[in-house]
Amino acid sequence: MSGEAEAVVYVVDDDEAVRDSLKILLESYGMTVEDYASTEEFVLHRVPGRKECMILDLHLPGTSGLDFLASAQAPPEMPVIAISGRADAAVRGRAKKAGVLAFLEKPLADDLLVALIRRALAAS
Repeated sequence: MSGEAEAVVYVVDDDEAVRDSLKILLESYGMTVEDYASTEEFVLHRVPGRKECMILDLHLPGTSGLDFLASAQAPPEMPVIAISGRADAAVRGRAKKAGVLAFLEKPLADDLLVALIRRALAAS
């Protein structure tokens, strides 16, 4: 996809294996990926002003993904794809209310994820 080199996909998940596999997958599509184990780590290292989107696990230690989305620290213009290994209707509802682009359950479907990221980066 043209433009992906200038864009960045943030992966925020406390599971290192998930972060590593997503990074390998997305980099194989030519995407630039930065991965973080927590929302706090993301906030410390994010460089604003780039075309960007986020893949955000909703169940994180510390500030959860849902709490992060509701906070002032979440960049309001950044498209977010929420992911979770365990989600009920209430969690899905809170994620949608927070304005996520999509909600995916683990394990993730690679083709769907890549299509959503491309859509998010094109819109950002």
